[in-house]
Amino acid sequence: MRNFSKAKRIVIKIGTNILTRDNGVDTAYVRRIAQHTSELLKNGKQVVIVSSGAIGMGCGKLDPASKVKDIKMRQAYAAIGQPLLMAEWRKSFLRYGVTVAQVLVTAEVLNNRKTYLNLRNSVETLLKLSVVPVLNENDSVSTDEIGSAFGDNDTLSALVASKIDADVLIMLSDIDALYDKDPRKFSDAKPISAVYEITDEIIRSAGGRGSGLGTGGMKTKIEAARIAANAGCRMVLANGRLKNVLARIMAGDEIGTVFMPKRKLSNRSRWILNNAAAGVINIDEGAMRAVKNRKSLLPSGVVSIKGTFEAGAVVMLNDDAKAVTNLSSSQLKNLAGKHSSEIRKVLGPKHRDVVAIPEDIVIIDY
Repeated sequence: MRNFSKAKRIVIKIGTNILTRDNGVDTAYVRRIAQHTSELLKNGKQVVIVSSGAIGMGCGKLDPASKVKDIKMRQAYAAIGQPLLMAEWRKSFLRYGVTVAQVLVTAEVLNNRKTYLNLRNSVETLLKLSVVPVLNENDSVSTDEIGSAFGDNDTLSALVASKIDADVLIMLSDIDALYDKDPRKFSDAKPISAVYEITDEIIRSAGGRGSGLGTGGMKTKIEAARIAANAGCRMVLANGRLKNVLARIMAGDEIGTVFMPKRKLSNRSRWILNNAAAGVINIDEGAMRAVKNRKSLLPSGVVSIKGTFEAGAVVMLNDDAKAVTNLSSSQLKNLAGKHSSEIRKVLGPKHRDVVAIPEDIVIIDY
């Protein structure tokens, strides 16, 4: 369960509250992480760092007392803070002869299949060159409200771990572990050492949002664990301020909470599952039984359509599955409930006669 000796590829996510101090980056902490990461590299590991903290650093430069709630100001602070953050990472890693690379990501990049694969290939190449990629959300240009896309990079770190087939995701936070109830409200709350399945009870035990500078919280960490689990990747949540925390986790010390994977989906299935749905195709019970039994979704099982989307988009099938649709919303509205043979009569002889094939359907397993 906590034997990471064979783990080859590691993603380390460092939260805002751990990385920053006194309205600026904690230089000594960054150096320690660089030192411990360099030791992992010497032992043949590949490491990706997902680093928060750009907004906090930008805020510290211009207005340390600000709560940074305005989206435009958060974007501006991110633009100011990101080069400062990378300068700290670069300087710290150079002490150990390690080269780092900056990779900025938006939700749009991950939702588009082509750019998703391009990002994967880029990170893979950097790892082969023994370079440590340092990823962050591109807050200064993101079209989504900052924090809603990746939640202080919790979700981003899990998506990256999923994308590159990481063996373990280490999430360093100011949260010690997952507790059976909110430790801020209940003095008798107990830490949970291992989670084998993310149940409704586990979700209820999660607290609210994070700090003023960060946007994470236990709920985003639970979602990150779920994403990692679908990739067959273990996730460890631990207090990033513990002495030698990386070495202790890799040595198998029982600190924090380890989330165990439940299933391992293919890379394409993970992309479908983690993609933002462009709409909903409501289907009848018979059609849902069919897709759960690895059958194609036929237009005869379609009841109604919600949203506007093109062919090739990822959509929800009721609340139970996601799929890449072969037909647009307008086409489906004309063909809903009709036999497959009627598709080619309406759309032409070269068009597929199914809404989605089994390889493009992923059941949501919560």
